[in-house]
Order: sequence, then structure tokens, then C-alpha cells
Amino acid sequence: MTEKKKAAKGEKEEFKITFIDSIKTTADIHIPQDPLQRVIGQDEAVNLAYVAAKQRRHFLLVGPPGTGKSMIAQALSLHLQPPTQEVRIVHNPENPERPFVEVKAKGEVLKERETKEFAEGEIIDPKEAPINVAEKLGYKCMSCGEYSAASERFCPKCGEVKIIGPKQTNNPFSDIFGGLIEVTVGQLGRKNERVTTTRKRFGKEEVVAFERAGNMIKVLDQKALEKRREFEKVDPRKVLVPLERTPVVLATGASETELLGDVKHDPYGGHPQLGVPPFERVVPGSVHEAHQGVLFIDELPHLGHLQRYILTAMQEKRFPITARNPQSSGASVKVNSVPCDFIFVGACNIQDLHSILSPLRSRIIGAGYEVLVETTMEDNEINRAKMAQFMAQEIIMDGKIPHASKDAVYAIIEEGRRRAKKIEGKSHALSLRLREMGGLIRAAGDLAVLDEAKNIESKHIKKALQRSKTIEEQIKDRHGSYFAGLSTDISSSQRETNPYHYWNKYPYDDKRGYE
Repeated sequence: MTEKKKAAKGEKEEFKITFIDSIKTTADIHIPQDPLQRVIGQDEAVNLAYVAAKQRRHFLLVGPPGTGKSMIAQALSLHLQPPTQEVRIVHNPENPERPFVEVKAKGEVLKERETKEFAEGEIIDPKEAPINVAEKLGYKCMSCGEYSAASERFCPKCGEVKIIGPKQTNNPFSDIFGGLIEVTVGQLGRKNERVTTTRKRFGKEEVVAFERAGNMIKVLDQKALEKRREFEKVDPRKVLVPLERTPVVLATGASETELLGDVKHDPYGGHPQLGVPPFERVVPGSVHEAHQGVLFIDELPHLGHLQRYILTAMQEKRFPITARNPQSSGASVKVNSVPCDFIFVGACNIQDLHSILSPLRSRIIGAGYEVLVETTMEDNEINRAKMAQFMAQEIIMDGKIPHASKDAVYAIIEEGRRRAKKIEGKSHALSLRLREMGGLIRAAGDLAVLDEAKNIESKHIKKALQRSKTIEEQIKDRHGSYFAGLSTDISSSQRETNPYHYWNKYPYDDKRGYE
């Protein structure tokens, strides 16, 4: 190494050495905007995550809980390009039980939206509409001229039915049937949702339609009506996967239906007049919702045989949707070739690695990376600064605890050393089982809140270490061993009748428990 490089390296290390001493509290620590830069101690996994996002590669993360696997997967998705396609299901008039799939590019979708907005017309106040239009749509009372919501059957001012004139007192049966007739006519009038008429504009006569729009009136001029007719000629369709969607889909523990999609049951069997058309009942699965994004599955082996479907979707980049219940009316409906081009990110513990199907792992290795996450990192000044950053991140994410003092940061670093030595058997290292460390920081923060302290201090960390012990550690402290604690948790009758619990009263080499 040249003297120049050594000098540069020395300046960098000197800055890092003084980093924690230069802060008063964790509030002074800068938190990176990039979520991947917030992952502590997993440099190799983070670098490969950047590659996976840019090159669209699959990713398998293996390691113990609480080491940042989920965080890496979700942060990876934020480095993807936004989706550029919208997936729709289109009614098939010749065979309704085989709907079509339509994939629209972003430009087409945005242009279509502009056209639809143009076809929506303008919104006006009922008082701005022609009087006869306001009366026919039910906004203006024909008796007293008062305006009110179209949803109100009777005029709030005069009490008459708004859609017809005043009661005819010369009818001898008006006292018996008048109210009934008026209500019936009024109800029929309520069905008039649109009034079409003509108007002169810029010296030309044009057709214009007025529609109800809640408490307002929608006006459709001739151009808007023509655009609407164009849309009405198009086959009905449903947006299955919208253009604006989350880039990552979490499918941990998903059922077969949630993962692969379904077709809802219709008690009317999709009857044209009574039922819901088949295309309307199609539900996307997680594999489809993750199209152009990330499908993340933690505890991957728990999917069992469903891993085979994930493999098929990864290979084909398309997966059909059909009903999962053979007794459902949707069992005869099938949508072929639904797009599902996603980046697969899986995670599991080391002891479950053998439960991942070999073809699935082969697919990941053939088009991606497998990474064994780190459980410790070297104890140096740079990594101590990262631990301080982690502490600041946890405090900000929690939002209910104060920032930590410099001494509290050093206390957490010291606990990280102790855990690395105890759990991993490594000296001069810091533990990366950060979920448990985060719990310790929150417990210390709660103590600081109870003390009405301005900051988390080292004394709160020490006290939290006692309070945040696992149940197993608490049993060992109180009873000496887990089995001794178990023997105190049963009644005297169980001790006498159950040999298993009787054994726990004596040392393992004592034969009385077998007698």
C-alpha cells in the first residue's frame, strides 16, 4: 500500500474513531435515505441486493432470525423501476368462462384515463342546471321550488313529494289513496338518473345530458357523450393488477388461494341477469400482484408443496387463475397466461434449508444468488459507528422513546460484544442478531419514559438487561434449571401420579423416578 493510500486510510479511520465521541445523543446521527444502507453488517448481502434489483435476479437469504433478511428484501424492491404494465381481465362474450387477459402499457393506461376524464363531463350545482332538469332529477321541488338532495323523497320545506305537483284536493279518494299514489309515482321518478335535452352553445345546437352525481349534477356535452359511447362499445373488463401498486408483495405463510389466486363463488352460477359475470369474480394471487416487482416469502420451507407452483411461475413468468374449491361455481372458470414476471426473494433458517425443494433452489442459483447472512461483524471503530446508527434507527422507528446518550450507545456496543462471545463464541466481534438488540433498546427507552428522563442513559440499558431476559433465563435464575422450574408448575397430585414430572424432582442419575 502506498504512503498516500495509507494516509487516506488513516484519515478515514481517525474520523470513525472520533465519531461516537463527537455526538451528544443519537439525535445527532444521520440516517441514510437508502433503506439498504440502513442494514447493518450485511455488506455482501446488500451488494448482491443492488445487483439483484438492477439485473432482476432471484435471491435466497439463509440465516438465523433477526439478522436483517426481511429488511434486505423490502429495501431491494425500492431500487426497482416502477411498474410499466397494468393487467386486466376482459369479458369473453363467446365463452364467458374463459375470460381474456389484457396487458396495457403505462402510456396506454394514462392516455385512456385522460379520455375517461374527458368523458366524465363537468360537475355543476343543481341550482345552475335548467329548472326542468333539476325537477326531473329530483333536486328541485315542483311544489315550492326548494332545492334539496336528490336522495330525499319529500321536500324538507313543504313536505310534498318532490317529483310531482301538490295534492289534488278535488279527488274524493285523495285522503285514502293520494299519499300512496304520490309516493309510488315519486319512487318511479327516482329511477330517472339522466335527463337528455338540447342547448345552444356558440350559435350551434347540441345534445347535452344531465346526470345525478350525489348532491351535484354531472353535465355531459356532445363530445363527452360520444367518448362514453366508445367506451360502452368495448367489452367489459376488470383491472386485476393496477399500474400503481406496491413494489414488494409479502407472501409469508400464504394459503394456496392467497398465493395463486381464485375465482369467487356465485350462488347464481354467473347467470347473465342475476349473477356476477365470471371475469368480475377473478381474484389475483400474490404471484400475479408481484408482477414486475418482488415476491418475498420468509420461512420459505413452510410453504411445503406450494413451492412447486412458485417454481412454475418463475420459469414461465405466467400462471393461470382458476377456482381452488371444486364445489364452487367458479370451478369451471379459468384464466390462462396471467403475467407474473417477478423477482423471487426467499428466506429461511439454516436448519430448514433441507426443506426447500431442489428444483426451486436450482432455479434460484441458475438465475440469482444464495447468501448466508452474517451473525457477527468485526469489532472496530467503523462497525461501532454502525451500531450507533442502528440504535438511532430503532429509536426513530419506534417513535415513543427518547434518544440515547453517548454512554448508552457504548453500553449497547458492550452488550453486542458480550452476545457475540456468548452466542457465536467469537471474541473481538459485535453481534448482528439485531432484533433482540432492538428489543433491549425499546425496553431501556420505556424505562427512561417512566423515569421522565430526557435521554436513555447507560443505567436504563443495565436495568433493561434484567427486565428483557428470556423466560428460559428467568426460570434458570429462579429455579436453577428448566426442569426444576417445570416441576414447580404442577399440582401435588400430578407429582404423585405422573412419573415424568416425578423424575424432574431428582437428579438424572437417581433411579427413584423409574420405580
